[in-house]
Formats: sequence, structure tokens, C-alpha cells
Amino acid sequence: MAEHTAPTAAVLLIGDEILSGRTKDRNLGYIADYMTALGIDLKEARVVADDESEIADAVNALRSKYTYVFTTGGIGPTHDDITADSVARAFGVTIDHDPRAVEILKAWYAEIGREVTPARMRMARIPEGAELIENPISKAPGIHIGNVFVMAGIPKVMHAMLDAVAPKLQKGAPVLSRSVSANIGEGDIGGPLKEIQERFPEVTIGSYPFEVRSGFGSNIVVRSRDKRALDVAFADVEAMIEDLRKAGKETT
Repeated sequence: MAEHTAPTAAVLLIGDEILSGRTKDRNLGYIADYMTALGIDLKEARVVADDESEIADAVNALRSKYTYVFTTGGIGPTHDDITADSVARAFGVTIDHDPRAVEILKAWYAEIGREVTPARMRMARIPEGAELIENPISKAPGIHIGNVFVMAGIPKVMHAMLDAVAPKLQKGAPVLSRSVSANIGEGDIGGPLKEIQERFPEVTIGSYPFEVRSGFGSNIVVRSRDKRALDVAFADVEAMIEDLRKAGKETT
């Protein structure tokens, strides 16, 4: 059986407003879908408050474990936008106004007729040695240093930054998936589904319950990078569901 390896990734969502519930995160799901399409396995996601030491510790923990780390939030113009400083701290480098970022922002504010304030120029502070991530929406750049990509929290801007980052990423084999739904509860499916999973270690099988009028049903999703293993395992899942239906386990 062919073996497949893939790059791995983690997401670090930054901001008190997420933890307080004031802002509902809309970035994690988008990044997860994006990584899946690139064949990159998203392995972990964390949320941290606007605390420089906590952000730096999280960045260091994640960048040592995974191929890539993507952060969102905390790179705006206000006092609590401390992600750039925190990333500089994580890498042990200085941070200052980057001439490239300064030029981008000055040109942008001149174009739209806005004053170049000290607050706005905070977004030109970049850790030493970092590359800039293009921001075609509001121009203030993201940051790429080591295996860490620092992006905006505003979804539209983050989407654009992720598009700019994608060509730099190592791609993996795409993950294939097939799914089937049955009005059979997980209590009946659990045992035989475990047996199928044990027969196919190269396949990931997930069961996700839903409610029907007279009980519960299950959505079963089979995922793998190995198409042959996926097809065989999925056929076994379908056969298992048919056996349970014949045994009267299906609800209506």
C-alpha cells in the first residue's frame, strides 16, 4: 500500500474579543478548508488573549511541532495590536519600522487622502528578517518569518493574505473523502464501524450524529489520500449500513 506524507499546520487565533465572545471567529473554518485543498494537514488550533508572553509562547510551541503556523488578528493600528511584537519576541529578534512597509502605507494613505498618523504607522513595524505578506485590500502587510505566517483578523483581508501565501507553501497529496448518511444511531454503528477502522489504518472514519423524529441518525465520512483504500473501506461501510437496516436498526 502506498504511503503518503503531508505538511502539517496549526492556526493561532489571537484576541481578547474572540475569548470574550464579542467577535465570532470566521477564520478557522476557512483556513481548514484552504489547507485541505492544498493537501496540508491542519493538526491544531489555539486561541490566545492579547498578552505578549502568551502569544510568544504559543508561537514557539506550535512552530516547533508543525510545518507551518498561521496566526490571525492583532496586527492593526491600536495599542492592543501586539502580535508583531509578540512574534519578534518569539524569534528573539528586534522590531522596527520596515522601509518597505512604510513606503507601502505612505503611498496608500496619500492615494486615499488619509493622514499618516503614528497609529497607522504602527502597522509598518516588522520583526527583523521577516518578509512581507501582500495585502491588496487595505495594504498594511502581513508578516512571514521562519515557518510562521502572521495575518489580519478581518476575514476579507485574511483571505487575500492567504492567497498571497499559498504559492510559497509545500503541497501534499489531496485528501479524498466519501460520505453516507443513515437513520441509524451511533450506538448501533459504533461497534462494526470500529472494526472497519481497524482494518484500514490508512483511512480516517468519522461518525457525526444528527436527530430525526424518532431517534438519531449518523453521517459517516471516510477520508484518505489512498483512493483504493478509501473505496474499499467505503464499500465496507455501505455494506455495514445495509446489514443494520436488514436487522431493523434504522429509525423512521
